[in-house]
Amino acid sequence: MSGAASPTNTTSRGGLRVRVQKFGTALSNMVMPNIGAFIAWGLLTALFIESGWLTGIFSGLDDPNGWVAKIGGWGAYDGAGIVGPMITYLLPILIGYSGGRMVHGNRGAVVGAIATVGVITGSDVPMFMGAMIMGPLGGWLMKKLDELWAGKIKPGFEMLVDNFSAGILGLLLAIVGFFGVGPIVSGFTRAAGNAVDFLVNHDLLPLTSIFIEPAKVLFLNNAINHGVLTPLGTAQAAETGKSILFLLETNPGPGLGILLAYTFFGKGPARASAPGAAIIQFFGGIHEIYFPYVLMKPRLILAAILGGMTGVFINVLFGSGLRAPAAPGSIIAIYAQTPADSFLGVTLSVVGATVVSLLTAPFLLKIDHSEEMPDIAAATAGMEAMKGKKSSVSSILTGGGARGPITDIVFACDAGMGSSAMGASVLRRKIQKAGYSDVTVVNQAISNLEDTHDLIVTHADLTERARQSTPSAIHISVDDFMSSPRYDEIVELLGQTNSPSAEMVAPQQDSQPPSATTSGGGVATAPALQALALESIVLHGTATTRDAAIDEAGRLLVECGAVDASYVASMHEREKSVATFMGNGLAIPHGTNDAKSAIVRTGLSFVRYDDPIDWKGKPAEFVIGIAGAGKDHLALLNKIAKAFLKADDIDRLRAARTPEEIRDILS
Repeated sequence: MSGAASPTNTTSRGGLRVRVQKFGTALSNMVMPNIGAFIAWGLLTALFIESGWLTGIFSGLDDPNGWVAKIGGWGAYDGAGIVGPMITYLLPILIGYSGGRMVHGNRGAVVGAIATVGVITGSDVPMFMGAMIMGPLGGWLMKKLDELWAGKIKPGFEMLVDNFSAGILGLLLAIVGFFGVGPIVSGFTRAAGNAVDFLVNHDLLPLTSIFIEPAKVLFLNNAINHGVLTPLGTAQAAETGKSILFLLETNPGPGLGILLAYTFFGKGPARASAPGAAIIQFFGGIHEIYFPYVLMKPRLILAAILGGMTGVFINVLFGSGLRAPAAPGSIIAIYAQTPADSFLGVTLSVVGATVVSLLTAPFLLKIDHSEEMPDIAAATAGMEAMKGKKSSVSSILTGGGARGPITDIVFACDAGMGSSAMGASVLRRKIQKAGYSDVTVVNQAISNLEDTHDLIVTHADLTERARQSTPSAIHISVDDFMSSPRYDEIVELLGQTNSPSAEMVAPQQDSQPPSATTSGGGVATAPALQALALESIVLHGTATTRDAAIDEAGRLLVECGAVDASYVASMHEREKSVATFMGNGLAIPHGTNDAKSAIVRTGLSFVRYDDPIDWKGKPAEFVIGIAGAGKDHLALLNKIAKAFLKADDIDRLRAARTPEEIRDILS
């Protein structure tokens, strides 16, 4: 059909959206943990600046030498106080610290904070954008330096190297920020501010809703809000006491109008759930709750755009704005940050946006001649698939949880024989320990997935592929298979959707005694241990690169008769798509799903390296080659996963002197 998008174009656009979402999430992860500090600064500004609430209500407090002036930094205390230093130093440093921590824990956080001080002192505007650059950059560089000499520092010198490396790197980045990044970001901020002034002066600012409202429904709002509007708005508020930019994305009016339209003119479950969704959206500030209603009828995005434009126009007309970001976008949070001279304009902007959206949406609903309203549950599932995780408010949209409890979890990878099996084992153990014995966790190849599962766990690089096969499932992405924090999030999610079992039923595969059979059917653990032959265990590997380590592990599989020589090439092919580093010093290279014909029998190889191998930026001390025929290797993989979750067992593997010791520890 003419005009239809090609699969390639669709995939490209979807990939771009995913990348923008990830970028927005990264920005959000730097800003959202510190929203409390933004609110504190906003309230201090509201109370103690010269035109604040206290001086407006109590005339005796406008003394330029008084305590209000001292806190606010005006009058005789011009430039001092609390308000100015908070926005100049505290907020950017918190963002830089959070950005560094997000990349490389506390060490990255410290270097990120030091680097942020450089851009703060090297600029003349609030340095939020600079903090968003220098924080993650400092964390990333610290991470790379730590990886450079990981395992090479002599005992007793670790603290010395750690402290001096962080200090020297922070020093260098602070200087770079002072002379380079700070002035550049200052210039960009001024240019962007001038662009905003141009839009305001020429009555063009309402046109931004054409981009912002669709972006919200596509979950690209974080990139716009936290990446552009919050930094620019904060800089503007520091100069003028308020900013209209804080209201461009957070106005609840457009979404409220759409939900009210469904309440009065909708049909079926969508109409029944809309009133509750409207309350959550307006007072709770969770705007995502109205996204499925737009996804059901995409033409409703026009109602959201017109409502948003109306709200922005009214705010421009009245010169209204907020003192600080309102997060979440609740009417309560908005009013908390509204200065006295903007209450009328802000109120009218919310009312106007709601009315225009409410009047437009019914017309758009009625011009659809289909007899039935699309399924709200399906639209919610589509929203969650687009978002990449389960929505915290989806049960409201699906009638209190139409999807029901999560009982079927699949850990998927390309071949379904290695990383997914170990990841499933770790996740299964956590879920069993939490008491959810009715939840099954299995591993599977992505090519075998069907759209019948409740939750799919994949490596981050494979999530988009898995989502194409299972769009209605919840999708969780992980990077570290052995100790990913997402596993704990899955357990928390089960706490919202499931009830722990009253009694623990028979444990699953990885908890069975050695003499038991696996869930694969009739294959005992003892035969599975034979997959790891003593001659396939090497205590001192000779490889120095990842590719050489794959060759070494693959050669052992060939020599023991487990695979044909062609299988080694497929191990390299598998590594090109997704790294097989599992975490905790372990990598498990294995072939692709297409290479199973090259497997003669199940076999594993074990290689220990005195100097860790650089495995795509991660240090791998132990490399286990895998060739799985059927499921008879899964029991041993479960035991290997269990061993690598315990620091004591990892230390025992490092100290083992014979192949027999290695196999005993793993079994």
